[in-house]
Amino acid sequence: MNKSMLAGVIAGAIAVTAIGGVAGYKVLNPKPEFADVLAVEPVTETNRTPRQVCNDVVVNEQAPIKDPNRIAGTALGAVAGGLLGSQIGGGKGRTVATVAGAAAGGYAGHQVQKGMQEKDTTSRTETRCKTVYDSRTKTVAYDVRYRLGKEEGQVRMDHQPGARIPVKDGQLQLSAPAAP
Repeated sequence: MNKSMLAGVIAGAIAVTAIGGVAGYKVLNPKPEFADVLAVEPVTETNRTPRQVCNDVVVNEQAPIKDPNRIAGTALGAVAGGLLGSQIGGGKGRTVATVAGAAAGGYAGHQVQKGMQEKDTTSRTETRCKTVYDSRTKTVAYDVRYRLGKEEGQVRMDHQPGARIPVKDGQLQLSAPAAP
C-alpha cells in the first residue's frame, strides 16, 4: 500500500468516525421538539363604557297657595262663630257671646284653612337620568410558563398554547397555528 492511499484511508476513517459521533450524539441527545407548558395565566383588559339611564319619577309637591293670609277661612269661621254665639243668652250676654263666637270661629277657620292648604298637593312626572357604566373584560394575551429540556422560562403569547409549544432550532414557535 502506498503512503497516499494509507493517508486517504486514515482520513476517511476519521471522517466516518466524526460523522458517526455527531449522528450518535444527536440520536442519544436529541433537541426537544416541544416545550412543555407548566402554567397559563390570561392577561385581561377591562373597558368601561358610560351610558345614560333615565326613569320617569312622580314628584309630589305642595300646591300653590292662593290665599296665603287665610282670609277666606278666617272670615267664614268668624261669621259661623258669630251666628252660633248670637244664639246664646240675651242682652249684653248675647253681644258678648256673639263677639266671642266670632273671634273663636275666626281662629278656627284660619286653622282649618291652614291644614287644608298644607295637605293640598299636586303631582307631576319628571325624568331623572344618571350615568351608569357597562364593563366588558376581554383576554388580550396569555402569560405562559414553560419547560424546555431542563430550563424553565416565561413568554407572553397572543393565543392559548395548549399543552406544548413547538420548538424549531432551539427556538419557541410562538405564532398561532394556521387555521384549517
